[in-house]
Amino acid sequence: MTQLWGGRFGKNAGKTNDCLASLNCSLPVDSRLFADDLDGSRAYAEALAMAGYLTGKEMSSILGGLELVRYEWIEGLMKFLVTDEDVHTVNERRLIELIGELGQRLHTGRSRNDQVVTDMKLWMRKAIRETCSALCQVVEAMCLQSQEHLKVLMPGYTHMQRAQPVLFSHWLLSHAFALREDCLRLIELRDRSNILPLGSGALAGNPLGIDRLWLAEKLGFVGVTDNSMHAVGDRDFVVDFIYCCSMAGLHLSRLAEDLIIYATKEFDFIEISDEFSTGSSLMPQKRNPDSLELVRGLSASLCACLTGIMMTIKGTPSTYNKDLQFDKQYCFEAFDKLQQALLVTSGVIRNMKVKAQQMEAALSADMLATDWAYYLVRKGVPFRKAHHYIGAVVAHAERLSVDINGVALGDLQQICPHFDVDIFKVADYAGNVEKYDVIGGTATQSVRRQLKVLEDFLSDLKKVDQI
Repeated sequence: MTQLWGGRFGKNAGKTNDCLASLNCSLPVDSRLFADDLDGSRAYAEALAMAGYLTGKEMSSILGGLELVRYEWIEGLMKFLVTDEDVHTVNERRLIELIGELGQRLHTGRSRNDQVVTDMKLWMRKAIRETCSALCQVVEAMCLQSQEHLKVLMPGYTHMQRAQPVLFSHWLLSHAFALREDCLRLIELRDRSNILPLGSGALAGNPLGIDRLWLAEKLGFVGVTDNSMHAVGDRDFVVDFIYCCSMAGLHLSRLAEDLIIYATKEFDFIEISDEFSTGSSLMPQKRNPDSLELVRGLSASLCACLTGIMMTIKGTPSTYNKDLQFDKQYCFEAFDKLQQALLVTSGVIRNMKVKAQQMEAALSADMLATDWAYYLVRKGVPFRKAHHYIGAVVAHAERLSVDINGVALGDLQQICPHFDVDIFKVADYAGNVEKYDVIGGTATQSVRRQLKVLEDFLSDLKKVDQI
């Protein structure tokens, strides 16, 4: 079979150079679009019949042929030829082989330019659903661990320095809320990009009376593109999808970094299960968090995909250019790697051991300094003065080589007369944590509210199965 575009070059034209043919072939990458391409072709065949370019019998024959092609893909029976450039040429070639010359009429008024961008949007709808589902699996694992260890205290950190006591669940859910934002970002992208480009032709539109609004409804789109030249060259939705994947990867990387640190002997806050750990080829005692290190490393690959697609688009003039063929390479790689990272992270979270005693043993009295300042605020001292007084208490305690709880009341009252015997009640870590009961705070009741927000979010997504 000759190339779809071969007529321009005549019978005596030399064949395409092998190196160009190899570079031009996107089949190893875009073959995963076979089902989307067939779905779009089915709808387009019906639209051609509605416009009077196919009889009902011809349309039925084409639809039957397309389903035979689908069967061959699914069963692994599809055979490729050297003339096959991409998934579209394979499907069209095989359709013609199965039903004869009638198959040549399917491409009437349609270009691979509007065909491929339609396929990508159909694929992306499913990719977003699968990505959100995988993100939700990680969030669900975090919620389960948070619920199980709701009362566990740990040091909260800023600048990697101990800052204030918090609930372990509060810390873990901070990462869950980042992943919820990733889900919301993807859902917004799905809704915003769900506009049909089919019917744009190569760049000028379709002159054959094809009902694009009917096509949109048939294929599950909420509308049609308004400008055919923009439609065939638009890959912003691909950039947005890879950006969403990159952001999720960054969030997973930050979580992985925390967990790697907390799994060290120096912290010993958690233990990663054997099934998500590896050993050393030299040191028999080692338990390495390779699972999380690989997740952390994958985030770099995701960002590389984002840079790649953005640089590809940067240099292309208007409408379709063959550079855009590489959009699928970056898009599929980002999707696949994020799926791997999410699956591993979910397993790590579900199976990790939380070491409550070690976390609580890491709490130290200096972490109560902020609560001591609030103690003075409740006595009527302006916060800036209270902050200064507590700083003086900390400095005095350091000179005495004691914790702030070890400073005598007389010494405290010399620094600020508002200190009284009730200051020593502020030494209770759990009691202080429970004072942070504002929405979003670290008190038990506040964390329960956070769990409810996340559980409702997960429940709502499951109700809308098709996300």
